[in-house]
Amino acid sequence: QVQLVESGGGLVQAGDSLRLSCAASGLTFSRYAMGWFRQAPGKERAFVGAVSGNGGTTIYANSVKGRFTISRDNAKNTVYLQMNSLKPEDTAVYYCATTRTFPAVVRSAYDNWGQGTQVTVSS
Repeated sequence: QVQLVESGGGLVQAGDSLRLSCAASGLTFSRYAMGWFRQAPGKERAFVGAVSGNGGTTIYANSVKGRFTISRDNAKNTVYLQMNSLKPEDTAVYYCATTRTFPAVVRSAYDNWGQGTQVTVSS
């Protein structure tokens, strides 16, 4: 079965950087676009960004555009989320997910999800 495992979360200060990783198994990785979502306490899970199967195209939510970068290494079955200039409002649990549809910004387009990794940004 498909398994996604996020890592790299933690507690950082505003302005710091952090890189999240999502390791995938149980699928032909390059055939899937990969997305990142986040969920803050009391809020809906929200789209952060996504990358196409070959890594050539990325899309981002306006709230993170210019600060976050998604990349992937298909040889390692891993997708990354580089987060720079972090703000307290970036505090959330971050999830990676797979989709056969690209571009896709809605949660319902994604089928397999990781367990999430906590990112906390202090002011």
